[in-house]
Amino acid sequence: MKTISELHNHDKPREKLLKKGVKVLKNEELMAVLLGSGVQGKDVRKLAKEIIVMMDESVEGLSFDKLCGIHGLGTAKASQILASVELGRRYLIRTSRRIVSAGDVYEALQSFAAKQQEYFLLITLDGASRLINTRTVFIGTLNQSLVHPREIFSEAIADRAAGIIVAHNHPSGTLEASRADIQVTQRLKEVAKLVGIELLDHVILSKQGYYSFSDEGLL
Repeated sequence: MKTISELHNHDKPREKLLKKGVKVLKNEELMAVLLGSGVQGKDVRKLAKEIIVMMDESVEGLSFDKLCGIHGLGTAKASQILASVELGRRYLIRTSRRIVSAGDVYEALQSFAAKQQEYFLLITLDGASRLINTRTVFIGTLNQSLVHPREIFSEAIADRAAGIIVAHNHPSGTLEASRADIQVTQRLKEVAKLVGIELLDHVILSKQGYYSFSDEGLL
């Protein structure tokens, strides 16, 4: 079992951090610095790589039980890793952009306005209207059967979102809400009340501008 201090100088992540800065370190080197030491029969580099492989597969699915399933990783180090990931996540959210109007949505999603296919998009927000994530839910003609509330709200729950905004583009350029647009919005609004995550807006995008259900008083 090797600690960081027992590695050769050119292999020491901590020395590398001090000389060249934290940004030059590989992911497993950053994890090695966080761990500090390995365990019996497994040095710090090998342990760090196993954890990074798990995080690469799904950082959102990272859990205490999964980490403790790695041979040699005890409760203390597992807790330390989870705390570090959560702290980083909170500060990233804190420094991200705020979405407080349909104009902000249009600015954030403007690249979709000129698409030749329809894209249905989900924006998740924290309690201070800061952007958490933007996802493409599906590509194709919008209708009620294609927009499953469970898919949308499962993503929102995973993000610990306080509110969501949905948006889709109209390749035709029209900025009027269709019957399908209205039906989808009503369905999502009903489910939002049940799960306690607010549907803040549904924005239609086009090259000519945007249409906001919220601005039109339809939410």
